[in-house]
Amino acid sequence: MNRADMETRIDYYPTHEHDGYRFRRGHTLPFGATIVPNGVNFSVFSSAATSCSLALFRRHEPEPFVEIDFPPEFRIGDVYSMIVFDLDYEELEYGYRFGGPFNPDAGHRFDRTKIVMDPYARVVGGRDVWREQPDWTNLYPHRSRLAFDDFDWEGDRPIETPIQDLVIYEMHVRGFTAQPLARVSAPGSFAAIREKIPYLKQIGVNCIELLPIFEFDEWENSRRHPDTGELLLNYWGYSTLAFFAPKAGYAATGRFGMQVDEVKTLVKELHRNGIEVILDVVFNHTAEGDHRGPTISFRGIDNRTYYMLTPEGYYYNFSGCGNTLNCNHPVVRNMVLDCLRYWAAEYHVDGFRFDLASILGRDQNGAPLSNPPLLESLAYDPVLSKCKLIAEAWDAGGMYQVGSFPAYGRWAEWNGKYRDTIRKFIKGDLGLVGEIATRIQGSPDLYYYRGPTASINFITCHDGFTLWDLVSYNGKHNEANGEHNNDGSNDNESWNGGWEGESADPAVNALRMRQVKNALAILLLSRGVPMILMGDEVGRTQYGNNNSYCLDNEISWMDWGLENRNAELLRFTSLMVRFRRAHSTLRKNWFYEHRDRVGSGKPDISFHGTEVWRPDFSAGSRTLAFLLCGKHGDPPHGDIYVAMNTYWDGLPFRLPDAGGGSVWKVAVNTSMPSPQDIYELPDAPRLENQDEMIVGGRSVVVLVSDRA
Repeated sequence: MNRADMETRIDYYPTHEHDGYRFRRGHTLPFGATIVPNGVNFSVFSSAATSCSLALFRRHEPEPFVEIDFPPEFRIGDVYSMIVFDLDYEELEYGYRFGGPFNPDAGHRFDRTKIVMDPYARVVGGRDVWREQPDWTNLYPHRSRLAFDDFDWEGDRPIETPIQDLVIYEMHVRGFTAQPLARVSAPGSFAAIREKIPYLKQIGVNCIELLPIFEFDEWENSRRHPDTGELLLNYWGYSTLAFFAPKAGYAATGRFGMQVDEVKTLVKELHRNGIEVILDVVFNHTAEGDHRGPTISFRGIDNRTYYMLTPEGYYYNFSGCGNTLNCNHPVVRNMVLDCLRYWAAEYHVDGFRFDLASILGRDQNGAPLSNPPLLESLAYDPVLSKCKLIAEAWDAGGMYQVGSFPAYGRWAEWNGKYRDTIRKFIKGDLGLVGEIATRIQGSPDLYYYRGPTASINFITCHDGFTLWDLVSYNGKHNEANGEHNNDGSNDNESWNGGWEGESADPAVNALRMRQVKNALAILLLSRGVPMILMGDEVGRTQYGNNNSYCLDNEISWMDWGLENRNAELLRFTSLMVRFRRAHSTLRKNWFYEHRDRVGSGKPDISFHGTEVWRPDFSAGSRTLAFLLCGKHGDPPHGDIYVAMNTYWDGLPFRLPDAGGGSVWKVAVNTSMPSPQDIYELPDAPRLENQDEMIVGGRSVVVLVSDRA
């Protein structure tokens, strides 16, 4: 017998027994529950506990079948570890009881009456089926389970699409297919998204960004609407229970505990179709809330380590959700790193969008750090080196870092200034033309040292109006949330086109359709990385609700009937995405230089107004045109001329010379009815007057130069 065999036999030989269950001291790393020969290794950290016991359950049974105290010699430093032998892996659920002081003033909230969930649990049971009524008397409602490394990836790996080539589609897993008109086999599930891959490819998006899929409790803060009696839930999921576990209620197989395989299958199928997966992750707070909230995991294990606490022992609330995770504590920082490495390595996800990411740059007292350890660690982590890292560069504590988020050459940002500027410009606000010129270039004022791919350009997202509602409502209409319309933002920069809400007036609806096309055209013509909200491509409405966080109904769901009713908008969006893909000059990862780098006789970009070479940046201007020299593309292509008119009447625009024996052809004209609103280049009609054209009121025109 060689030495390795002897060590293996010694390491996995039981030394203790309790109630018929044999165990021995375990391995301190990795944290969590890991299957080892003939048993399971359990490892958990607590710096202040005085005792710990392991509670083992059979699946769904109310009481543990055994509880085993960790002997003192099983604790190494602040880590309790134990191997328990001969367990039924498939049916096992586990948790911990921690003993220690209950002294909130000092930050300690230990409670031996509670069984708490493992922070490193790879699977969590208890909310296995979406909206299934919980047992409120359950001793241990959110239960840690084991995950099994038996999935066949069939050679799959993360795609690593260059970020400048992405077109992101922000999606709610359940909301995308919950409506009966989706006609999928398992509505509202990961599996159902697979059935809609042909639709995603039709749009042309090559990346989906999923709202939170880490295990959360949809019943958290559930209530009935005071007037309608409708059940209101935690629908969005921005309240994490377990960072390593996928949401069972989003899985068609969740009742069978197969959510891990279902998510992996989804990722594999998306990758086969050239579509990346970015996860919206929430490391700024947890579902335990403030001092009035439940003890689920972190609070009962090491409250003072995991949360930012005031000197009096209360919770700092920079998240707006009751507590703030203490992300720059070394132990918590390592947990975040371990989590993201796990999702990147075991689920092959391609990137992460960090909710309220500015919190991740605060110290344990909430003060902003000049060199945040967590953000730096994520940027330079070897496992995450090819993952996209995207920050929501603000938080609920007043920190706003758009353009100044600590980037380390790696982080991109949701560009809130892009969103606000485009919204104002489209509705006709004055004094914006200069800023519009900056935003469509990728915001060099914000990202000069980082490049345009640091800017995730968006006009709408899950939080706020849909694009159709942006042009249909002057104010929010959140009555369905049961908060008397007091929730949600009042700063929407929207305009209803002359009528509040749904309209039967053909002129109003035509204007709205044109405005939506204007927004999509500008978004997809801008340098940076465009992001489209689920349903904007077909004019999805939330009936003026700009905060549908609690609504699991038609307000929040994708309306698949619009695929046919608004087929012209779907066609427009798909062809605009195709146009972007066909013109590399729109997708460079460096800024326009405003000079001729290739000897074409034209700068890479030039700005114009109604007169050639004379842009009007005055306070009263509502027009801007720009010319992109296609010879600066790779490969070279025809020039692109874009004219934007947010004035209510049509205006004549003098045109630059197409040059080189080429002529101007009309690729896009949002003032025209479908299908004359957009063409593919081979079918694009020649412009009759090559010197001047009328750009309709509130419209965008795109010309391309091509051989006569």
